[in-house]
Amino acid sequence: MADEQRPLRIIHCFRSPVGGIFRHVRDLVEEHSKAGHEVGILCDSSTGGEHENRLFDDIRPYLSLGLTRVPIRRAPGISDIPVIWDTYKTIKSLRPDVLHGHGAKGGVLARLVGSALRVNRYRVARLYTAHGGSLHYSRTSLLGQFVLKMERLQEYLTDALVFICEYERDTYMKKVGKPKTKTRLIYNGIGERDFQVIPTRSDAVQFIYIGMLRDLKGPDLFVDAFARTERLAGRPLSALMIGDGPDRDKYRDMMVERGLGKRISMLPAMRVQDAFTMSDNVVVPSRAEAMPYIVLEALGAGKTVIASRVGGIPEVLGKDSSALVAPGDAGDLARVMAEAIAKPGWGRQTMPSADAVKAVFSAPVMAKDVLKLYYELVGMTPQPANI
Repeated sequence: MADEQRPLRIIHCFRSPVGGIFRHVRDLVEEHSKAGHEVGILCDSSTGGEHENRLFDDIRPYLSLGLTRVPIRRAPGISDIPVIWDTYKTIKSLRPDVLHGHGAKGGVLARLVGSALRVNRYRVARLYTAHGGSLHYSRTSLLGQFVLKMERLQEYLTDALVFICEYERDTYMKKVGKPKTKTRLIYNGIGERDFQVIPTRSDAVQFIYIGMLRDLKGPDLFVDAFARTERLAGRPLSALMIGDGPDRDKYRDMMVERGLGKRISMLPAMRVQDAFTMSDNVVVPSRAEAMPYIVLEALGAGKTVIASRVGGIPEVLGKDSSALVAPGDAGDLARVMAEAIAKPGWGRQTMPSADAVKAVFSAPVMAKDVLKLYYELVGMTPQPANI
């Protein structure tokens, strides 16, 4: 095989192995490994639990460059220095062609280490995908100004920015500025196996929340809206919250205080396919998002999605979808939740078709477009790929 067509050595760097970033990386790892490339992951060792460990087990056969876990704190600090040094030594030994950072902390590690390798005359492509992250900060706060200024400065260490939806690209332009490096819009996508209708159990609840238990994702709005929905419906309802996070006890206390403890249950994080058996209606009450996978996964499984009008969600559901609600507004969320269970066929009439979702938000297409960008950056001609 000619050198210009050789397989790539790719390493993904990110902080926490939970949520959408982890799903995004797992899809890229599997698709690129199957196409003959060597892939590895570097991420935090202090986050994630049994559920995430099972997900790592699923992709371990595709990680020919291994899984490296080091302690990576969310907030920057002096403790980052030894982490960056250890990361540099590990990545240097793996001889990657591509370093792809995901999320703010992963982006810092990938670009700093990649730039240090370049100082030593080692050619490596440095990419960054924000996945929301630092773009959620406001330009009006001092912290936000600092974070967004750092995003601008890191462009000098970046060979390409990958945006996962139009919203993320437009937000970057507004908050950081017009990029001074190569950019590419590549939508998140899900695989063929995710486009299978998942039947709902006979003991299903009316509504389900799936995700991290932290205020940014809106679990408190879900609880508040559920109580309002019961009043609009004029009868007791049932709901389920599935996930882990730092504020789990706070939401449990909130439910108990409102007398909802017996009608809203809580379960730890699980495979999303198992969660989808428990309800027809998936509620995504986030205060901020980029392009959440839970929306794509729920649509692929044939579920009805009720979601905040934030991030790239309108790009999936349709900008004029009646399933979209005002962000942070529990009353508006309750109005749509009540409508969804009151009108027969509401979900079928409101949701985009599986074919329409698959045409745009496909994991194989995502992986192929990302791989094409990798080859552009390392100066190689893409080899035929089975993606």
